Amino acid sequence: MSGPTTDSRIYLLEADERAVEPGGPAVIGPDGTREEIPPVVYQAVQHVLEAMRAGRAVKVVPLRTELPIDDAADAIAIGRDDLREYVAEGAIPFRSSEYVDWVQLADVIKWDIARRERRRAILDEMLADEEE
Repeated sequence: MSGPTTDSRIYLLEADERAVEPGGPAVIGPDGTREEIPPVVYQAVQHVLEAMRAGRAVKVVPLRTELPIDDAADAIAIGRDDLREYVAEGAIPFRSSEYVDWVQLADVIKWDIARRERRRAILDEMLADEEE
């Protein structure tokens, strides 16, 4: 990356990403204890280090893999009503309990990444049109 990060990210390990490999990424404590970590965890640690070295504060919040829609909206920094609208349109699968509609965090993350990519492509197209 070039320069310190200013974006927020959600790191979610899929089942096949939880494995560690001997000699792979690790955290080494002050007493020399080495704890091997999955590569995605290493990426998360790098993200935290990058931000903190740039003088930024960092908030680490464990999230469940299934969340109420409002909590999922907060996690990806989108309006709660906006996410509810997308869920109602069928963009993200959900399940309902007596009082709460639930979504899988992995589904929300995939949808959010796709949404951001679509938005970026539209902006890129608009900029290209202006240059012509």
